[in-house]
Amino acid sequence: ADNDKRINELLERVNLAHYSNDYPHQLSGGEQQRVALARALAPRPKIMLMDEPFSGLDNRLRDGVRDQTLDLLKDERTAVLLVTHEPEEAMRMADEIALMQDGKIVQTGAPYNVYNSPVNKKSAAFFSDINVIKGVVNGEISETPFGKFLAPGLDDGTKVDIISRPQHMRIDFDRNGRGPNPTKCDGVAAKASVLRARFMGNESLVQFRMDYDGSVLKASIPSVFLPAVGTTFWLTLPRARCIVFKQHEAKN
Repeated sequence: ADNDKRINELLERVNLAHYSNDYPHQLSGGEQQRVALARALAPRPKIMLMDEPFSGLDNRLRDGVRDQTLDLLKDERTAVLLVTHEPEEAMRMADEIALMQDGKIVQTGAPYNVYNSPVNKKSAAFFSDINVIKGVVNGEISETPFGKFLAPGLDDGTKVDIISRPQHMRIDFDRNGRGPNPTKCDGVAAKASVLRARFMGNESLVQFRMDYDGSVLKASIPSVFLPAVGTTFWLTLPRARCIVFKQHEAKN
């Protein structure tokens, strides 16, 4: 009787009580996932391992199942070790993230901290696209086409990668061959031309060909912004949104 009560309770919690007499093949993918969750929680475990639990679901369905799973796990007070290769899933589900590279944990922390203070370039690239500016240290400063970046503690001649995310790139229109004036916060503007622009729904992704070396940098703009290919712009990198890494090594 207690087992039946527990089963009915969990089926109610995952909104599947009316399917209690159905066979697995009669359920959708999302419903099967919810049944699996209810089954795993039935013995009231203190901890669970979930390995890519939502990988078989489409994006629209996945969000709802994730939210319902989180609510149920918190109500049951069950700790979970969730394995995922999806950065959005890690950010959405976790109270704390342990980031692994080459079989070793390289960084742990709350999602906000791991995202905003990555330990190396590979960690930064796990969560989103990144822009990389190359530089060389001289007097604990790296001089680039975007101006100077501080590189404290690094020896002269050290090669560095200056990392920023596309959503932090600032763009400005060309003013008769001139860009915005340099500032302490944003540094120097670098000239670029539009290589391609794509509307992505909630944002537009614009790729720029940099005048100074032909490299390609990306900007993500939260609006419909589709400039014509070849249009000239000036790009700046807010210093508060950039991180300097010694090439191939951990953050300094």
